[in-house]
Parts: sequence; C-alpha cells; structure tokens
Amino acid sequence: MRYKLSAPSHPKASIQLPASKSISNRALIIHALAKGAIVPTNLSDCDDTQVMIKALRENNEMIDIMAAGTAMRFLTAYLSVVPGKRTITGTARMQQRPILLLVNALRELGAQIEYAGNEGYPPLRITGCELSGNEITLKGNVSSQYISALLMIGPALKQGLAVHLTGDVISRPYINLTLQLMKDFGASACWSSECSIRVEPQLYKDVPFTVESDWSGASYWYQIVALSPTAEIELKGLFRNSYQGDSRGAEVFAKLGVETVFTDKGVKLHKTEPKQGRLEEDFIDIPDLAQTFVVTCALLNIPFRFTGLQSLKIKETDRMAALIAEMGKLGYVLRDEGNSVLIWNGERCQPQEMPVIKTYEDHRMAMAFAPAAICFPQMRIDEPGVVTKSYPGYWDDLRSAGFFIEQED
Repeated sequence: MRYKLSAPSHPKASIQLPASKSISNRALIIHALAKGAIVPTNLSDCDDTQVMIKALRENNEMIDIMAAGTAMRFLTAYLSVVPGKRTITGTARMQQRPILLLVNALRELGAQIEYAGNEGYPPLRITGCELSGNEITLKGNVSSQYISALLMIGPALKQGLAVHLTGDVISRPYINLTLQLMKDFGASACWSSECSIRVEPQLYKDVPFTVESDWSGASYWYQIVALSPTAEIELKGLFRNSYQGDSRGAEVFAKLGVETVFTDKGVKLHKTEPKQGRLEEDFIDIPDLAQTFVVTCALLNIPFRFTGLQSLKIKETDRMAALIAEMGKLGYVLRDEGNSVLIWNGERCQPQEMPVIKTYEDHRMAMAFAPAAICFPQMRIDEPGVVTKSYPGYWDDLRSAGFFIEQED
C-alpha cells in the first residue's frame, strides 16, 4: 500500500501530540521494577509501547517485541533480574540489530543470557536471577539505550551499580532523561563524575506519573511550518522544561524560521525568516531528528553539514543510506563521510517526476518525508503504516491540517 499526498496552501491545526515513547517505555520498566499498582498515565499508544505493555503484563515464556528496539534493550536488562526463563525475539530486521555489548555487560554483572540464534543478535534466552556484580565499564559512544537499560536495573542490584563511560559520551540527554525518571520514582542515581554514574541499591517507589507529549513527533509539525508559505499550528502537551533531549529541535528550527511560543496548553508555532544560509549541526544528542532536518534544509535550499550521526546506521534501517537514496529521488545529492557525517553542498540531480518514497520499515522515514509534499505535489509514501511504531495518528493529524491523502494499492 502507498499514500499519495497533496498539501494545503495554508496548513492549520491544533494537534494533541502522542505521548513520548522514550518516557513511556522507561516509566513502564521502572514501574514494573517497583512492583507498582499505580500505572503511569498518558502512556503512548505507539507499537513500541504497546509491545512493552503486553510483555510486562502477560509475562509469557516467549516474548515477541516485533520491531521495537527500545523494548528489546530495556526488556533484556529487566528480564535478567526478574525470576523466570524467557526467550525474547523480534522481526527479521530486529534479529539483525546488534545487542552483543549489552549482553556482555549484563553477563559481566552475573546475568544468565544465551543466544538462541546468531551470536551477538536476538533472539535471546534469559534466565532471571540475582546479579552479583556492581560495576561496569562501557564505551561512551554505544547506544544510550544500552546504558539506560543497565541504569534502570541498578536499584535492583544488591550493591547498586557504578557505570563508567570511556571516550566521548553520545546521546547524554537520553541518559539524563533516564536518571531523572529514576529519581521521580524514588531512586538515588546521579553522575558521580563527568563520565561515571552511581546508582544506589534503593528500591523504586510506586508513585503517580504522567507522560509528556513527544518532542520528536512535534518535529514534523515544525517541518511543515518551515516549508509552508503560511501555517497555523498548535501542539498540545509539550512542556517548556522538558526531560526530552529532542526538545532542542525547537532551537534548531528557530534557525530555519520557526518560532516557538509556549502557552498553558503546549506551544504555538510562528513562521519567521530563516537565520541561516548554511546549517552546521551536531546531532550526537538528537539523532532521531536527523531525517527531519535533512529533508527540511534541502527543500529550503539551505546547504548543511550534520555530524554525530553514527547511530543512524543501526536504527530501524541504515538511515544514512536511506536518506541518500530517497533524497536522490527528489533531486538532492547527499554525501556520507565516515558513516557519521551527512553533507549537502547544494548539488542537484534530475528529480523523479512522481517520486515514491520508500520507508524501509522505518517510521521516521515516512513522517520526515510526508511534509515534502508541500514542495512536491502528488508525492507518494510507500508502506505508510510504519508510523504506528511511534505516532499512530500521524496521517489523521495531517488530514486535520488540510493534507489530502489518497490510498493506492
């Protein structure tokens, strides 16, 4: 299935954004470790969170998390400290996503984990037990989800946990998000030095918790405002002092001509003149926004050099390769440097007359390219259903803003 998109001349909508997947999934793991009765409210309705809820609620011996990478990493650590024997698996793509570093770290702490297929990849057979270790050293440039998975089980370890990170620490905001949520549930966890974190052996508390709306989901609406001649967009449920690192996207979009005005309900977006003739940005702390800014800058004819993109190679797809391929269909020639830098210097090629954007089983490819319909009338998005991974109501929200979306088989 594919969608053919036509954009309105003046997008206008008041959007209730989905709840943050990052916060929801962390809150669910912490709530389970607290053996809590007060379920967090405003949980995300996306696929990744729903599989997490199902896994924690049903407690089956076989757990299929589908394409949910966050669930795979967080549950691997969680199941290591919860009594019982379980196998955790996922889609064919999930079984190609590496998990060796997390498994090795957990084994070093005393976890009993075996590979049920290829060494270093899911599926995993996990026998939950009391972990005897209390200290681990990891490279700081590994996925922050590995680090967060370990941190969240720290209070359940009899001696607590010390995590030491070597080299450059990437995605620090996601680590800080985890630490803040742990504190909200009563844990004692903080940076003990620039590169070390200490978690005390202190049980979580069962407390009420409400999940904030998703700043990464907001980025696509910022994109629509940036690309449209005029637009009126209100986004509900966003906090001025957000835990989410992706809230920094608002600062970057200010350079591209989108002003953020906070209200008691969320934010209102106003179009201004772009302040940049070229954008150079380090995405080490906001990698999930890279696709949004690649598409936006190119369509605004703003050359860019984006660094800190090394984690894009192991996401739902190889996002570096996917961006280069799909932007080529729109007539933009991007260049990859060292698997961590993406560059567009203004080089163009012949665009396809009726481009069909391939989504590669990646929700962010669909959502980042859909606003390009503002510049490419009748553009098509292949397999649009992938958005359910993080923003199930995305297409309905676009319709409410005036986009015309026609289904093609």
